[in-house]
Amino acid sequence: MQIYKFNTILRPVLWGGSKLLEFKGLPASDQLIGETWELSAMPGRESVVAEGMETGMTLTQLVRHHGVELVGDYVYQRYGNSFPLLIKFIDAHRDLSIQVHPDDKMARQRHGCLGKNEMWYILNSDEHSLIRTGFNRQLTPDEFVSRLKDGSILDVVNSTTSSPGDVFYLRAGQIHSIGAGNFLVEIQESSDITYRVWDYNRRDVDGNLRPLHIQEACEALDFTPGGGKVMDKPNVAPGMTQLVNSPEFLVRHLEFDGSYSLENPGCHTFVAMICIQGEATLQVKNMPPATVRQGETVLVPAVVDRVELNGAARMLLATVPSENHKKP
Repeated sequence: MQIYKFNTILRPVLWGGSKLLEFKGLPASDQLIGETWELSAMPGRESVVAEGMETGMTLTQLVRHHGVELVGDYVYQRYGNSFPLLIKFIDAHRDLSIQVHPDDKMARQRHGCLGKNEMWYILNSDEHSLIRTGFNRQLTPDEFVSRLKDGSILDVVNSTTSSPGDVFYLRAGQIHSIGAGNFLVEIQESSDITYRVWDYNRRDVDGNLRPLHIQEACEALDFTPGGGKVMDKPNVAPGMTQLVNSPEFLVRHLEFDGSYSLENPGCHTFVAMICIQGEATLQVKNMPPATVRQGETVLVPAVVDRVELNGAARMLLATVPSENHKKP
């Protein structure tokens, strides 16, 4: 086994921009890149090992081959051969649609997959950029549909100005949207089910309105008021800071300059290390060293009990919490 690096998966979309390629040090392109999928087991967009003895293997093949040693006993019992997280960088050059995701129960019944709880870590944002999360007052399904028809839906959705370092947790069933000018990391359950409810009457490259999913959204939505911001930048400091601890994922922020010893990095499960600034070398006993740079993500197997880091970097560490690390 090794510390795994994967090939970048680029996703061109109509609301994308050029920040992602520059951030990751990739060649410029005429395409509008809205997302890079950093760690994915989604069919058709699976992460593929980029280097080492297992170059060319997909993430799903790694899980099937290594099982508990890669993901940990708790995760393997819960998810089997399915890798449970999907990690992305997102560049919202334009507003994303107003949307909602189903919870696990609805997604399994309708689509045979996980639902989508997710979190966002804001890397950068333009002045006055907005994150929209949750309704600002109680709504009924009938009023919701009526506001979609007359175009006033944004009047009842919370809008928050975003700043670098802000953290948002979006539970399944919560209406939301990433506003133009936000550049962020998204960590979510391994699911690609989105119910789009409002898209500003935009048309795709072929001149067509993108499809909406009003009926499905009405069944998935939580119409009670609530937002999703859980942490502001001042709460993040050098060393290790916990950002989100939910049943679906545990996410921590790590900042260091020099040497840093990380014991039990995944809390008895795998850990994805997402480098958001700087560069570091990772040393693990009996494994080749690995270097991770800004815009790269590495997967550290569950069997690793210590990682020695050298360099100057900021990272997000994402895993699925084991039983003894669940939120009280």
